[in-house]
Amino acid sequence: MKFIIKHELKGRLRIHAVQRRMTCAEADTLSWFLERQENITSVKVYERTADAVICYTGEREDLIMLLKRFCYSEVEVPENVSASSGRRMNAEYKDKLITKAVLHYGSKFFLPYPIRAVYTVLKSVKYIWQGIQCLKQGKIEVPVLDATAIGVSVLRGDINTAGSVMFLLGVGEILEEWTHKKSVGDLARSMSLNIKKVWLERDGQEVLVKTPEIMPGDTVVVHMGNVIPFDGEVSAGEGMVNQASLTGESMPVRRTAGQTVYAGTVLEEGELKILVKAVSGSTRFEKIVTMIEDSEKLKSSVESRAEHLADRLVPYTLLGTGIAWLVTGNITKALSVLMVDFSCALKLAMPISVLSAIREAGQRNITVKGGKFLEAVAEADTIVFDKTGTLTKAKPTVKEIVPFGDYPEEECLRIAACLEEHFPHSMAKAVVDAAKKRNLYHEEMHSKVEYVVAHGISSYIDSRKVVIGSSHFVFEDEGCRVRPEYQERFERLPTEYSHLYLAIDQKLTAVICIEDPLRDEAGEMVRELRAEGIRKIVMMTGDSERTAAAIARRVGVDEYYAEVLPEDKAGFVEREKAAGRKVIMIGDGINDSPALSAADAGIAISDGAEIAREIADITIAADDLREIVTLKRLSDGMMKRIHRNYRGIVGINSALILLGVGGVIQPTTSALLHNTSTLAISLRSMSSLLPQDSREKAAGTVRI
Repeated sequence: MKFIIKHELKGRLRIHAVQRRMTCAEADTLSWFLERQENITSVKVYERTADAVICYTGEREDLIMLLKRFCYSEVEVPENVSASSGRRMNAEYKDKLITKAVLHYGSKFFLPYPIRAVYTVLKSVKYIWQGIQCLKQGKIEVPVLDATAIGVSVLRGDINTAGSVMFLLGVGEILEEWTHKKSVGDLARSMSLNIKKVWLERDGQEVLVKTPEIMPGDTVVVHMGNVIPFDGEVSAGEGMVNQASLTGESMPVRRTAGQTVYAGTVLEEGELKILVKAVSGSTRFEKIVTMIEDSEKLKSSVESRAEHLADRLVPYTLLGTGIAWLVTGNITKALSVLMVDFSCALKLAMPISVLSAIREAGQRNITVKGGKFLEAVAEADTIVFDKTGTLTKAKPTVKEIVPFGDYPEEECLRIAACLEEHFPHSMAKAVVDAAKKRNLYHEEMHSKVEYVVAHGISSYIDSRKVVIGSSHFVFEDEGCRVRPEYQERFERLPTEYSHLYLAIDQKLTAVICIEDPLRDEAGEMVRELRAEGIRKIVMMTGDSERTAAAIARRVGVDEYYAEVLPEDKAGFVEREKAAGRKVIMIGDGINDSPALSAADAGIAISDGAEIAREIADITIAADDLREIVTLKRLSDGMMKRIHRNYRGIVGINSALILLGVGGVIQPTTSALLHNTSTLAISLRSMSSLLPQDSREKAAGTVRI
């Protein structure tokens, strides 16, 4: 591919493809290809300008060579990629708007009045019929108002007014439908699966392989806390599956051999072997879109109240029209009231404000699963943080391994990694990464592993029981002990690290010391949240009292709780809600899931466990806690915009009614100003709530 480098910063490149025009399919192909390269962190492709913004790691020259070798025809893109990308939809709705505007204004200049009048009358039949259908159902809502305004204008021979009202209503419908579909599509794509590796059963062993290598007929093993990657049938095992992402039902369902499971659902308990039926992701995307559109998840309470208020105002608008006619005896003044209604603007501007805020959050790598969760963040006065992987860095590291028995240091790490690699947690990842760095590769040496949430893991190696986990789990629950000759070494364990205990046959074998440093921005984030109106900031952790107290002091939280279990976190959230507080829970692990579900808004850090991301209402992908402050500001901005829109709608339309009844403006002008103000407010509602970061700096243009 030939391209020009337009802008360049360290780790970021903006290129322009040198080609006559870039189609939606080509843009999807380029985006899909680049997103799957290991050294590329994010990609945005703009088909209108044939530009692409690429963020990458590693060497610049490697990226340049990759782009040079790229060829559209050599890349095989899955069928569902283009169907769910949204590019074609955006182009379609832009064309619809342009076509409607050209036809409306072109007809005024090129069509004789009689032909235009017949066309307008025929077009009005649709709106009048909708109004009649609404009345048949015993409702006096917006369609009745639109039908009355258009019908009276047609009967009076005011074809221009009727045409203008229908044109503006049509534009409003296109904008609302476009914004809604785009927001739903963006949300569905963000909720779609992004599983890179899965456990494949091969020759009686579990092998970690890349997802694209899986074919229908393969058997994959899903452990507790992981997302089910493919549609399939359970071939062995038993588990409780959370299907909330597809059905909206929060209670998990039991699945055993012979029953069907679906991609994107989460295994909360147990272990399943799944015979893969389909590897395509299109059905997953379609199911998510259907679920979102069929549910009320996107509705904030403010948005719902605005829609109900809009419908309730229609009878009063009709009553006001009648009163104006009775008092003034002037049909023109009465029509000035009819041409102006509050409901149209309320029903259009409020949903667009909410959906645009969701879309803007998505542009900042914050996935919000519904408007009501943004509203909850705006109203929140209490935030509860998990410590490990949330306030501390998402990638803790193994700093020291202290053996307490016959096994050498490297063998202890090998055994620990063999057990920990099956379960998603930041501490587990630290152990697995440490083994990889030392080239400690292994065959599966243990029997079935059992994960005890917030405690640890147990299994058997050559009929010897092996446990790894917290001090409470190893010494109290499992009854393990430290041999007397190692007691002094045990008491001298470094206190600045978190400890992971490994025991074999109830004897302590090793302690893995893990450095879990506090995020650099944690303290600043807490101060900024207070400035944004959060009254109570709490930290909860399963770690020791000593470690928790040190972290709490450094971060500056109001309260902290140490050595807590998952049910303790959820119980605290419930108590806060019962006290009348709006609560946000932020976590990243399996043990945070109950609290994430219980909170008014559950926020998951994307590097954490898949079950946490699936259950959470909001997911933050950026590796910076200050994005929580960004989310708070975005939510506050959305609520301010909604209230400002409400005041603007009431003020403008009240003024138009008074001007019309006073005879200052004609019904045609009144209708035009009303619909224009509605569109203006709606278009303003689609603008960004937060200032955009200045990320691009022009560099010398380089042609490749």
